[in-house]
Amino acid sequence: MSEQTKSPEQEVELNEELEQMQADVEAAVEAADAHESEEVSPEAEAEIAMLYAELEDAKQTIANQKDSVVRAAADVDNIRRRAAQDVEKAHKFALEKFANELLPVIDNLERAIEFSDKENETLKPLLEGIDMTVKSFNDAVAKFGVEIVNPQGEQFNPEFHQAMSIQPSNDVTPNTVLAVMQKGYTLNGRLLRPAMVMVSKAAE
Repeated sequence: MSEQTKSPEQEVELNEELEQMQADVEAAVEAADAHESEEVSPEAEAEIAMLYAELEDAKQTIANQKDSVVRAAADVDNIRRRAAQDVEKAHKFALEKFANELLPVIDNLERAIEFSDKENETLKPLLEGIDMTVKSFNDAVAKFGVEIVNPQGEQFNPEFHQAMSIQPSNDVTPNTVLAVMQKGYTLNGRLLRPAMVMVSKAAE
């Protein structure tokens, strides 16, 4: 808070001084009115003028101090609000780096399932275990705000999708995601990694 900002006690003192000055001015004016028929001495006129000037100065000082108090309170409120926002962001996105390290692990597990021989009976128990592991990973990270971006069949969204190729198609409207080459992920609504996709265009 600046040196010009007064405490509540100082502001009370200023208000009391202002009230006293107002009383002095009123007394001087009443005295002048009471002796209206008499000539007012130059000393009395000078005193009244001085009292008026001091009164106006006091009013201006108090107005300035009130403005300083209001501005200081607004500054404190802004600092408190920014600090709260910083803390909220820190809580939401503290896991961003850790989550990015986990994504390749999930990718590799999904590729193991995708490119395995699903007709091989001896591999089925292994593939089921890998599939359960992937689901457990996804459930665990979802608890901390990590969501999958898998836009198969959706309209292309450059904010969350990265077009890797464009394919002419009469079966869907242009800018439809035909295939997802790699899933994307978000953390509390913030993009961690865009989904890599194939996008349709009108057939020529």
